[in-house]
Amino acid sequence: MENNVSPAKSGIIYGVLFGVIMVLEFTVMYVIGMRSLVNTPFGTIVNIANYLILPILFIYIGCNGYKKNINNGFVTLGECLKIGVSITFIAAAIYAAFSVIFNFIFPEFVNEMVSITKDGMLKSNPNLTAAQMESGLAMMKKFMNPLIVFPVTLAMFSFIGLFYSLIVGVVLKNEKPQSL
Repeated sequence: MENNVSPAKSGIIYGVLFGVIMVLEFTVMYVIGMRSLVNTPFGTIVNIANYLILPILFIYIGCNGYKKNINNGFVTLGECLKIGVSITFIAAAIYAAFSVIFNFIFPEFVNEMVSITKDGMLKSNPNLTAAQMESGLAMMKKFMNPLIVFPVTLAMFSFIGLFYSLIVGVVLKNEKPQSL
């Protein structure tokens, strides 16, 4: 049977699902109260989920689904890379778009995050000078700019997807035998 679905297209649904999960996590954390969750086990669990567990899980499911359901039990390392990067890129695009829209709707969020960061900086290094503090906070504000947030999020999650896809691809790879 001829393969009519490209590897990248087969990962779209998993990328959308991953992106929606990250948006829901962010929303729940915002509703509960970010200040109370920063530097807590719950905040750490969310970060581990978003940057380790969920990407690997969705890439594995996407690659395995492509292998079993679309490509007759075969998948190459290259196909796994395409699937994994497309999944994480789509998830990052959804999450970054939500983040930009969220910051426009709730502009006080940026100030709240700056305040949380300032408190954390003072707690971890009470000897910071005012100039050092302002320099660090100014850099943080620059990275919260929507023109920076969007491409950096896409690049970061694409790299994560590339790295994890290599791992998943090595585990799942089963190339078609070459016919003579």
